[in-house]
Order: sequence, then structure tokens, then C-alpha cells
Amino acid sequence: MKLYIITGTCGAGKSTIKDELNALLDPGKYACIDSDETGLNWWDYAGTDHESQYGNDTLNAAIQMAGGRDLVFVSCLTPQNYMTETTVPEEVKATYYIALWAPDEVIYQRLRARPKERGFTSDEIIRPHIEYNQWIGRNRGKYQLFIDNEKQTPGETAEIIRKYIAGLPDGNA
Repeated sequence: MKLYIITGTCGAGKSTIKDELNALLDPGKYACIDSDETGLNWWDYAGTDHESQYGNDTLNAAIQMAGGRDLVFVSCLTPQNYMTETTVPEEVKATYYIALWAPDEVIYQRLRARPKERGFTSDEIIRPHIEYNQWIGRNRGKYQLFIDNEKQTPGETAEIIRKYIAGLPDGNA
């Protein structure tokens, strides 16, 4: 199994791109799964002695859901956390990191435009997401594919990812 991790801060477009990829990739070969779809909730881990286990648990749940297909996993999992904290299941033979990014002001606007129930109701709540976005931008070289999606449609961004996957050995996406 190949693992394609699509990461980025909240507002970077991860879930939207996952939906687009579902329409572009062969569902017999690829499972596109958002960490939110695993049935695990970050808030059940946050602030506990097992907070760092969330990445492992969501990845393992997504791999089970993929049922042997290559996994396109949408998560906030960073490359360094994946390398240092995550126990990679044996069935994962290769991992590719794809970062979605947009300028801070674009992320800010996207988060403020979300419905109130999504929780992005103040600058104080948004600030850590902007800081994470800045970290991703400063560390763009840590990703095999880095996409600034500010001026692209979700379909255009998904097509870039599809072509990237297709260009990898045995990718044929």
C-alpha cells in the first residue's frame, strides 16, 4: 500500500480536495479518507496523556477503511510527527507528503467565512492555524509536493495531485 498524506492547516482546502480526488481517482485502487471520517475525535485526545496517539489511531483506522487500496489520507499530520511519533503499519510500503498552502490572509478569510458552528469565531481561535500555515510555508521543502492553491480551483488542485500520483512508480492514477 502507498500512503499519500495531504496536509495543511484548517482552511487550506484538504477536505474539499479529498472530495475532488474521489471523483478523479479509480475507487478500486485508491481510498480517499479524511481523518474526520475515521470516527475518532481529536478532542477525546487533546490534553490527555495519550494525545500523541491520535495520529497513530486515525492512520490505522483509515488504513483499515482503505481495505488494501492505496490510501489518500487527509490529515494535519506533519512530516516530523509522522517520522518521529507515528508507528507506520507494515502494509505501508511508501509515503508521499502533499502540502496545501495559501497566504495567511487567504486562510484567515476562509476560516472566518465558515459557519459559526465550525468554531472559527475569533482571531484568537484562528491565530494558531495561521501560525501552523506559516510553519508549513517556511518548511515547504519537507514535502514531496507543495501546492499554493490560492489562485486555483479545487478541481485544478486535485488534478495536480492526480498527475503527481500518476507520475510515481506504479502510480497510474
